[in-house]
Amino acid sequence: MSKYERLMQQIVSGRADANISFNDLCNLLLRFGFEMRISGSHHIFRKAGIEEKINLQKDGNKAKPYQVKQARYIILKYKLGGQD
Repeated sequence: MSKYERLMQQIVSGRADANISFNDLCNLLLRFGFEMRISGSHHIFRKAGIEEKINLQKDGNKAKPYQVKQARYIILKYKLGGQD
């Protein structure tokens, strides 16, 4: 199982929202084809065909838990990464 498959499992399960690496989450979104724009401490991700934007901020070296939850919602809603 690859690093990104394990990360997807963690995100989709919802049991480790406070323990997701900020850089890993950013890289996962980039792998899904999102474009990243940085404005101050905000990393904003947009993708054609996806109405919502994802706004991430660091909390130490982790992503903020509520922002991981927002990313999970979009991953599941749009079935990114082959999720059913």
